[in-house]
This record gives sequence, structure tokens and C-alpha cells, in this order.
Amino acid sequence: MTKKVVVHTGEEVPVSGIYRPSGGSDEFTFVEGKKVPPNPVGVRQQFTLVERTPHERKK
Repeated sequence: MTKKVVVHTGEEVPVSGIYRPSGGSDEFTFVEGKKVPPNPVGVRQQFTLVERTPHERKK
């Protein structure tokens, strides 16, 4: 069993993928290393990882 990945608005995203906000049905795609943008209301919001984005890293 893997650990849940949770991120809040303004924090850096640890894993690229599709995230769902708490109490919502919308889904957002966030990129690893980028910050989660603020929401229009200005309230801090929690996002949970739904599905990781499959990608290859170039070496």
C-alpha cells in the first residue's frame, strides 16, 4: 500500500499527476517541482493525488 500524496495551495508538488481537491469533483493536473496555484476565493485548499502521470526521464 502506497502513502497518500497530499499537497496544499502554495506548496511545491512532489509528484506529477492528476489531483482532486478535498470536497470537490474537479480534477487538476500538476507538474512535479511547480507550485500549486492559489484558488479564486483565496482560501488554502488541500489536493490529493488520484493518478500519477506516466513519463520517462531523459538521461
